[in-house]
Amino acid sequence: MVKGRMLQGARAMAEMTALCRPQVISAYPITPQTLIVEELSQIVADGDLQAEFLNVEGEHSAASLVLGASATGVRVFTCSSSQGILLMAEVIFNIAGMRLPMVMICVNRSVSAPLNIWNDQQDSMIMRDSGWIQLYGEHNQEACDLLLQAYLIAEDHRVMLPVMVCVDGYVLPHAYEIVDLPSQEEVDAFLPPFQPIYRLDPDNPLTMGAYADPEKYMETRYMIHRTMEAAIPIIEEVARDFSSAFGRHSWGLFEKYDVDDASTVVVATGSMAGTIKDVVDELRAQGQKVGVLRLICYRPFPKEALYQALSSAQQIVVIEKAVSLGGSGPVATDIRSVFQGRPASPRISGFIIGLGGRDVTLDDIKTAIGKAQQQLADADFVGLKEDVELEGINA
Repeated sequence: MVKGRMLQGARAMAEMTALCRPQVISAYPITPQTLIVEELSQIVADGDLQAEFLNVEGEHSAASLVLGASATGVRVFTCSSSQGILLMAEVIFNIAGMRLPMVMICVNRSVSAPLNIWNDQQDSMIMRDSGWIQLYGEHNQEACDLLLQAYLIAEDHRVMLPVMVCVDGYVLPHAYEIVDLPSQEEVDAFLPPFQPIYRLDPDNPLTMGAYADPEKYMETRYMIHRTMEAAIPIIEEVARDFSSAFGRHSWGLFEKYDVDDASTVVVATGSMAGTIKDVVDELRAQGQKVGVLRLICYRPFPKEALYQALSSAQQIVVIEKAVSLGGSGPVATDIRSVFQGRPASPRISGFIIGLGGRDVTLDDIKTAIGKAQQQLADADFVGLKEDVELEGINA
């Protein structure tokens, strides 16, 4: 293992991807994902990774290309952001429906309109129902660790589903951090060559992605749903194996930070959890029993494990960088489902924050926690500009 290298996040993720030995790579450049695919193309061009790197005219084509390559039984990789993810949507659903194991990095970015190239998590949250496992990293080290684990999870014959590793745009790929990357020998020992259960082969013809009439379609969705549920302990198993192999702890489904004795628990995903931990430390110093549960595995949604982790809290405060317009925050909605019909029923408040790359500040986090504790709001936006005029809109 090469320890303590100062790397830009995009370079670190590209090197980690290369260590996983994908044989076919295709992606279309889109801010803020572009740096990752640039670095990967250079790695291939330099001869440090034996892979086909294929340029295409758009994200739909990139996703279609890795679908086809995966169907032939090779390991593949792609990545995208925002509108690119939306353009891929048709193929994203097809990949999961065809049970093709692969890994994609979603560099989270807001979606249009209005056009905005900065970070929030609305793009990946829109894909939460596609059949892809979704893992969210807090920092660049974890993003790299999750990439390696993602291939092992996806290619496990008990799973055979694609995995999306989600990282906050700019906050991670454009930042320089000290990252430990394993050696090729260590990765090869942890991640064996891909062994597909089925693949396209002229000598053994089969049909993939077939037409399904009403007598068959519902059962296919049922099987993916049950496999997603069954993947929860496998995700935990892979995290334990990773920790044992590399001597660095991996949390698996979620990280608990001062949760066990907390009366108020903040639930969040991604990089803003670091800011929330700073607030928790400050509030703890003032005598408040506050903790944070950082959700790593959003799909499959680990209901039972979350219930066990959160049932002793009196107050749950969900803070997220996404909104289901006309509804509420998607994570808050799912957290409420954890306690539906259960004996323990903490008060659950949801807050939308940081959309379009707006700064997530210590004061904003304190405002959300304070409103929840005082029962001033169940669902609210935090950090809105009071001087913005919304002409012609009921606000």
